Amino acid sequence: MEPKDKKIKMIYESDPWLKPFQEAIDARHAHILRERDAIAVDGSLSKGLNNHLYYGLHHLPDGKWVFREWAPHANRIYLIGDFNNWKRTSAYELRPTGGGNWEIVLGGMFLGHGDLYKLYIEWPGGGGERLPSYVTRAVQDPATKAFCAQVWDPETPYVWKNRRPGRREHPLIYECHIGMSSEEEKVASFEEFRRDVLPHIASLGYDTIQIMALQEHPYYGSFGYQVSNFYALSSRFGTPEEFKALVDDAHGRGIAVVMDIVHSHSVDNEAEGLSLFDGREDLYFYSGPQGHHPAWGSRCFDYGKSETKYFLLSNCKFWLEEYHLDGFRFDGVTSMLYWDHGLGKDFVGYGSYFDAGVDENAVVYLALANILVHEICPEAVTIAEDVSGMAGLAAPLQAGGIGFDFRMAMGIADHWIKWIKERPDETWSPGEIWYELTNKRADEHTISYAECHDQALVGDKTLIFRLLDKEMYTSMNTDSQSAVVDRGIALHKLIRLVTLATCGGGYLNFMGNEFGHPEWIDFPREGNGWSYKYARRQWSLCKPDYLRYKGLMAFDKAMLDLVKADDILAGTPELLTADEEKKILIFKRKSCIFAINFNPVSSFADYGFSAPAGSYAVVLDSDEKEFGGFSRIGRKEMHQSMHVKSPNGNQAYNDTLMLYLPSRCALVLKKV
Repeated sequence: MEPKDKKIKMIYESDPWLKPFQEAIDARHAHILRERDAIAVDGSLSKGLNNHLYYGLHHLPDGKWVFREWAPHANRIYLIGDFNNWKRTSAYELRPTGGGNWEIVLGGMFLGHGDLYKLYIEWPGGGGERLPSYVTRAVQDPATKAFCAQVWDPETPYVWKNRRPGRREHPLIYECHIGMSSEEEKVASFEEFRRDVLPHIASLGYDTIQIMALQEHPYYGSFGYQVSNFYALSSRFGTPEEFKALVDDAHGRGIAVVMDIVHSHSVDNEAEGLSLFDGREDLYFYSGPQGHHPAWGSRCFDYGKSETKYFLLSNCKFWLEEYHLDGFRFDGVTSMLYWDHGLGKDFVGYGSYFDAGVDENAVVYLALANILVHEICPEAVTIAEDVSGMAGLAAPLQAGGIGFDFRMAMGIADHWIKWIKERPDETWSPGEIWYELTNKRADEHTISYAECHDQALVGDKTLIFRLLDKEMYTSMNTDSQSAVVDRGIALHKLIRLVTLATCGGGYLNFMGNEFGHPEWIDFPREGNGWSYKYARRQWSLCKPDYLRYKGLMAFDKAMLDLVKADDILAGTPELLTADEEKKILIFKRKSCIFAINFNPVSSFADYGFSAPAGSYAVVLDSDEKEFGGFSRIGRKEMHQSMHVKSPNGNQAYNDTLMLYLPSRCALVLKKV
C-alpha cells in the first residue's frame, strides 16, 4: 500500500464509527491501488487506457481503413453494408489476430462518410447481425426502426473555440434532456438546444449543465438509461459536430458540461447492444442470473473482468477527450455497488458497506474511473447517484475513499415529497427539515435538490403539481383568486431556497422546474399513442406577465444570484433557531442569515433570535411582488442587532436580531 499522506486522515480516523471496519477499508484501498498499477503505463492510468483508439473503425497513416473487434467466441466475422450490398463475402471477412481479436484493412475507396455498415458474427451453433462494440456513430432507419453503424468522417474536423471553464467547487446544475427541450411536439436537436435553451440557462445563472441520454439508446422512452452503444452519441439529436458546437458555446458562456453516463447496466437488445454479442452470455457481463438486472430487464457488467474494465474506462476517456466534457454524473451507482442492487434494502448500519453483499469489483471500477477522470482533467467533476450512503464514496482516494467529488443527496427530494404528500404544512417540523437537509458525512460533498427528473416522470408528480394539482389548469393567471395557488407558489419558493441555502456543496434543478413547469414527463409510447405532448417543455408559460410562472422563474434567478454574489456555498450552514411552535427556521451561512417562516397563517412581528452583532440589509424577500408574492415587507429594509441575549434558539451570540416574518415567507439578510 502507498504511504498515507500525513495531511489527509483516513476516513476511519475522522469517523470513529468506521474504526471497526479499518481492515476492510485498508484492504479495499490496497485492491484499488493494485488494479490501478496493473493498468497504468509509466505511472499514468490514462496512458494504459486506449481501447477506443484500437478497436472500431480508424484511418491508417497510408489512407486505408482498419476495423478491429474483440469477439473471442466467434468463428467468422464479416463487415456488411452499403459498400457490398449487405452480403457476406470473403473480401470483407475479418481475420483473427489472437486473443479473441479480429481485424480487416480496406482501401480508402471502399468506405466513405455516411456509409452504413454492420457486423455479421458467426459462432458455434448460430450467428447474427451486430453493431460494433466500439461504434461511435449509429443511426436508426425511420421505416424499420433498425440501427446501423455509420461511417463518420467529415472533411472538416470541428475546431474548438473556447477552453473549459474550470473547476466548479459549488456547481449550480441545470439538469436537461436535449430531445424534450423544445416546445414543439417532437425530438429537439443539439442545435435547437444550443440556440434556444442555452441562453435561457445562462440568463438564470446556472454554471453547469448536466445532460441526460447522450449515449445511444434504442428506445427513446427509456430516458437514455437503456444504453446500447456506449461510444456513440445519440444520433436522434444531431451530429457529433453539432454537439461539439453546443459544448463549445456553453464553455464560451462560462458553463461547464457534465454528462449523465450510464455504466451501471446495458440494454439487453442483441441486434443493437452487447448482449450475446458473439453468442456468449458473459462476454462483458456476469454469467447466469447475476448478469441480468431483475428490476430493469437489462444486462449487468462484470466489473472484475479486464476487458470490461478496459471497455468502460476507455469510454470515460473517449467522452472527456472527444467532446471536451467537464465531468460525469455516474448513474445507478447503488445498483453497481451491491450484488442485490440495493433493491428493497434498508441501509441502516455501516456493516452493509463492507460485507459480502458488496460487489468489490464495482467499487474498484468506480475508484479507477475517478482516478482516470481527474488525471485527464484535474478540474473535472464526478458525481455519484447513490441512495445507499456508502461511507467513503465521495471521500478522497488518499483517505481510503472511492474518489467522487460529490454524491447526490437523494433523500432530500424524497423527504419533500413525503412532507407534502403525508402532512399538512402546519405540522411540518423546522428541526426535522434542518436535519434532513444538512445530514451528511463531514468528509463528503453532496448535490442537493428539491426535485430532479425522477420526480417529473409519469407516475410521479413535480413539486408544483403536488402543491397545486388541478388548480394549475385554471388559476395560474395573476388575476385569479386561489388560496391553493397562493399556498403552492409560496411553498415552492421556500422549498427551493432552503434546499439551495443548506446544500452540501452544490445544487441541482431539472429543466423547466425553475418556473414550475406543469404536468409530468411522458415519452412517446404505445400507451399514449406515441404522443410527444408531454415530452417537451412549454417555455412560453414563463414569459407573459399575466401568468405566475414568470414570478417563480424570477425568484429562481434571484436566489442563484444571491448565493453566487458572496460565494455563500463556500461557508457551512449554522442553525440559529428551529422554532417548532411557530414553524420558523433561521440559519446563517457566511455573511447571510436565512429566516424562513413556514407557518401557513401566522406572521410574527419583532421575532428575536441570536445573531452576530451588526447591521443587516434584506437582500432577498420571497414575498416580493415580482416573485408572485404580496409585498408585505418594505424593500431594502435595514435591521440593527441589539446587544441582548435572545430567548429563542441558539444562544451562541450575545446580540439579538428582531424581524417581522410574514407567514409562508423567506427573508435573506446580509451583514453590512
